[in-house]
Amino acid sequence: MKKVITYGTYDLLHVGHINLLRRAKELGDYLIVALSTDEFNAGKHKEAYHSFEDRKIILEAIKYVDEVIPETSWEQKITDVLDNKVDVFVMGDDWKGSFDFLKDYCEVVYLPRTEGVSTTKIKSDLHNR
Repeated sequence: MKKVITYGTYDLLHVGHINLLRRAKELGDYLIVALSTDEFNAGKHKEAYHSFEDRKIILEAIKYVDEVIPETSWEQKITDVLDNKVDVFVMGDDWKGSFDFLKDYCEVVYLPRTEGVSTTKIKSDLHNR
């Protein structure tokens, strides 16, 4: 079985998230999503609208997602890859090069973002209404 992992906050779920999850799943048989916890987001000065628990329930309902694990620190990626026997690490191409250090442990793929949509844009659009 080929395992794939990706990371994110996945707040205000949108078509860009779904596209990334679908394309990530197409790279293997089993997709793990490491979901940023509320505490980890706070440390990044980032606040999600939905709680970790709610975001986890939403992700688990998506047919492309096989498992959701908590992301609690930047440093856990190598451990996650090894502990979960991950074959492919996937992130959006806005992170291109940031996780190349994982190439010693698995394949690293940066997928193109869906143009014109992001959680930041949605929040801005709602704020400006």
